[in-house]
Amino acid sequence: MDFGSANVTERNQLPPALAISTVIFALRSDGGRQALWMPLVRRIREPHLGKWALPGGPLSGRESLQDAAARNLNETTGLAPRYLEQLYAFGGLDRAATQRLVSIVYWALVQPGEADLARESENVKWFPADALPDLAFDHNTIVEYALWRLRNKMEYGPIAFSFLGESFTLAQVRGVYEAVLGRELDPANFRRHLRATPDIVPTDTFQQGGRHRPPRLYRYTGAASPDPGFPRRTP
Repeated sequence: MDFGSANVTERNQLPPALAISTVIFALRSDGGRQALWMPLVRRIREPHLGKWALPGGPLSGRESLQDAAARNLNETTGLAPRYLEQLYAFGGLDRAATQRLVSIVYWALVQPGEADLARESENVKWFPADALPDLAFDHNTIVEYALWRLRNKMEYGPIAFSFLGESFTLAQVRGVYEAVLGRELDPANFRRHLRATPDIVPTDTFQQGGRHRPPRLYRYTGAASPDPGFPRRTP
């Protein structure tokens, strides 16, 4: 059957197609400050030929949702982030023109060292999360939902530490919060709050290379994901 010419009745009789998509967030320097960026892939076939879209693809019948998300992510961007979590399912009736499409969406939070490994090419490019082009399908709506979830989790959970390496300064933690929430935080109050958090442990080492007194490095010893139902993927 030529799905492109199928009438409405034929379209409604087709079983829904299943796909996996992933929203990837990383912190990058933008004009001297930290900002949320994300990689997108350019579509090389119809529908939406030439438009940017979230990394993803069809769901195979022989792999788990988590494995499919990890595989698609690695094939399109070369990334294998430690934090890969199921976000939501999007299944609106008119997401695709020829057949109903249900997308299981994951999100990945990428540490700086991981982001540096991402492939970039003519068809894979990083964009500021708050200045995206008009994306294929309903991917702008998906990104808006992912940003809303991320900002809500930042307010009450430890998800910020998924953007950081094994050790970090308190200023780096504040930079994550400011980049995601989009507002400046009082340094003294923020530092006082972090020092009172049991899972943030000071180390005996200091960050080197600055002009001033080197700041102490800390480690986070708690669970990075606040959702026990969606365990983190390990490398």
